[in-house]
Amino acid sequence: MSVDYKVHPKSKFGLDYIGLDKKENVFWNLKPAELYEQAITRGEAVLTKDHALRVLTGKYTGRSPQDKFIVDQPSIHDDIDWGDINQPISEEVFDNLFEKTVDYLEDKDLFVKDLFCGADETHRLNVRVVSEAAYHALFAHNMFIRPSDDQLATHEPDFTVLAAPNLQVDPEIDGTRTSTYILCNFDKKIILIGGTLYSGEVKKGIFSVMNYLLPKKGVMAMHCSANHDENGKTAVFFGLSGTGKTTLSADPEKTLIGDDEHGWSDDGVFNLEGGCYAKTINLSPEQEPLIYATTQMPGTILENVVLDDNREPDFDDVSLTQNTRCSYPLDYIPNASPNGKGGHPENIIFLTCDAFGVLPPISKLSPEQAMYHFISGYTAKVAGTERGVTEPQATFSACFGAPFMPLHPTDYAELLADKIRKHNASVWLVNTGWTGGEFGEGHRMKLSYTRKMLSEALAGNLDNAEYITDSVFGVQVPTAVDGIPSEVLIPKNTWQNKEAYDEKAQKLAAMFAKNFKKFEKEASEEILAATPKI
Repeated sequence: MSVDYKVHPKSKFGLDYIGLDKKENVFWNLKPAELYEQAITRGEAVLTKDHALRVLTGKYTGRSPQDKFIVDQPSIHDDIDWGDINQPISEEVFDNLFEKTVDYLEDKDLFVKDLFCGADETHRLNVRVVSEAAYHALFAHNMFIRPSDDQLATHEPDFTVLAAPNLQVDPEIDGTRTSTYILCNFDKKIILIGGTLYSGEVKKGIFSVMNYLLPKKGVMAMHCSANHDENGKTAVFFGLSGTGKTTLSADPEKTLIGDDEHGWSDDGVFNLEGGCYAKTINLSPEQEPLIYATTQMPGTILENVVLDDNREPDFDDVSLTQNTRCSYPLDYIPNASPNGKGGHPENIIFLTCDAFGVLPPISKLSPEQAMYHFISGYTAKVAGTERGVTEPQATFSACFGAPFMPLHPTDYAELLADKIRKHNASVWLVNTGWTGGEFGEGHRMKLSYTRKMLSEALAGNLDNAEYITDSVFGVQVPTAVDGIPSEVLIPKNTWQNKEAYDEKAQKLAAMFAKNFKKFEKEASEEILAATPKI
């Protein structure tokens, strides 16, 4: 294209450091409106009725975790928790793919965005995203922290994402698993992405880097959302997809610090991002008014959302994927924090969607139980969401974000426990899943009940409540919460068939114990004592 965008700040550090010595057809730090132009003109996107941008990501509508590798190097080898998640790949394979990617991009138009990851200036990372897709640049603009023009003029990248979404490689020749590759090289400070347009790889790639770097400085890296109340009391919400992490933190009465990725330093909690990346499946103005409103705003990206003939998004249509999403700047939420920072958390919430219907809707954890449940990272898939899933299936993801955690889970758990003890934080396990029976027999916990129980806990109204100990899971369950029917608090009381409850509770307890066996060697006796009773 012949449009000249040279009026925009361009880093003096160029692209020579990654082997791209081209001086033309590089679009530096374009504004959102200009990226809109580029994405639409290039056929990457269309406008919705309300002038949001809708993008279809093609074959990949989610991340490709099996195609993600860390380059195995002496400088990091002993730090990484190698395995099925943190897969090693050789420097030779990386160097070959890096050269192939650079050669491919040499004659392509490129979009560059210089940004920050981390609201705390002491711990932030200077990020550069380079891609052949204008849509990636707009996504990066939404999701990372946007520098001022003065900051852009001296922006020197600490880590670079180099993306060639349309490049396909040959696994037999190039040493990859498929034609898609996501490679992280800590020595060269480069994330290499090829063969996938899905933008979540850009965001999560940098998040994984931060999850390696921050704990080295004593900063807890967290896959969580966070908010604080009018008195500055901070709460963080851990949870896997579908547990309500984004929904519950986007409380109109609280200030939203961020919805997905945070650090916890000696000064408090800080957001790593400048935007939100929310799931939109079954999104409605009644249930999630703040998130829904962003989907009607220019600048928002809707990913793989079906549009009707009037370009109206249909958030109930999952014919393309269940992983429909929207990306928008954090300040699209009216109650968002202007600086992305909060104090030390007084409350930590672990969210789980228990489709077996046996975990209490809210319970309190000791620091040792917190470590156990943090390492476990439990939720459940329900029947019908995947082919072959006919009954609830337990899913465990260490630290509530295993795919993004390069270090061993106990490293993060011990750091979290230290901070919990130091700042006397309360830890709550909240089940947003089923009650009155498992999936197919009982029903999903009412969102209004969950909100009310959380509100009471965060306000300190449960600090002096009467508690009983769950006989299987050992957690402390309040016997009364204002506005909640008492029988809802004790899961067994909501089941008509008490023997069936006992059977399912024992089944889930056995799943916890089996999953935790791989952590036993690194776990202390105190953590192991938190294992559910079988």
